[in-house]
Amino acid sequence: MPSPIQAYVFDAYGTLFDVASPVRRHSQALGERAQLLADTWRDKQLQYTWLRTLQGRYANFEEVTAQALDFALERIGGADAGLRERLLEAYATPQAYAEVESTLRALRAQGARTAILSNGTERWLHAAVDASGLRDCFDHVLSVDGLRVFKPHPAVYGLAEQALDLPAAAISFQSSNGWDAFSAQAYGMRAVWCNRSGQPRERLPQTPTHTVSSLDQLLALA
Repeated sequence: MPSPIQAYVFDAYGTLFDVASPVRRHSQALGERAQLLADTWRDKQLQYTWLRTLQGRYANFEEVTAQALDFALERIGGADAGLRERLLEAYATPQAYAEVESTLRALRAQGARTAILSNGTERWLHAAVDASGLRDCFDHVLSVDGLRVFKPHPAVYGLAEQALDLPAAAISFQSSNGWDAFSAQAYGMRAVWCNRSGQPRERLPQTPTHTVSSLDQLLALA
């Protein structure tokens, strides 16, 4: 029999917090280039985390995000000089998805423990949590900074086991990133892929246990 789930661990960016929201705040300045900027920024941000981990050349998430933004801004061209700083400031406090708070509170009311496990820096993660009014919704906010590697390195998922003092099989891990959910499943957690945009499944081993389109669907699985 599978172990009962005792804790729910969430990826932050794209799962709890909308990574496109910083660009939307400045969409008037960007016009028709806004979507291209948002997509390029996110793609490069993820690529740089993977490449830096493979190369053993860690830089924290704030630095990686800034470098990815520089690439994206150069690609779209024509951005005013102050937009870079405004976008980075907005990224520190992205908007939470609409169902996040109610889902977290419902899980905690059932007696479950909850945590964030993210590539983000502690500074940015705490800023996002506070700005969204979610401070009392988490037992732990876990950053990769102490490890100096990014997901999907297996050691990252081990941070949740250590902080919660639970085996992987007793943890449900939620991510909107397919590769992240697949990697957590491979580590031994029950992974739930929050496939918000209807992406095709990843061609990777260890398919997530569940796929949902919104985090509130977790409550039917609890």
